[in-house]
Amino acid sequence: MPRLFLALIMLCLPFGAIAETLQIPLGEQGAATVALPQPGESQRSVLERFGLADEEHRAVGSPPISRWDYREFSVYFEYDHVINSVRHHQPRTSYPAKEQP
Repeated sequence: MPRLFLALIMLCLPFGAIAETLQIPLGEQGAATVALPQPGESQRSVLERFGLADEEHRAVGSPPISRWDYREFSVYFEYDHVINSVRHHQPRTSYPAKEQP
């Protein structure tokens, strides 16, 4: 019985070791020309500078954290002040589609 168990483990180990690593070069994480909202900036200020967000996510948690999604970045708010801004990934090179046989 222990030999059968050991044999099954040895057969399954190679399959669990297969993985891919996705690396996004720093220069391809979004257009650096877009000025992002800075921490501490108010929601009103962000609204005046960037206009209405494409999507607004309601506040969750305590303290309440909300998110506004724009085309090129997202802004995170605690109450009504920016705590972080994140650029969306914008691929700069397009790869040809693989042909299907």
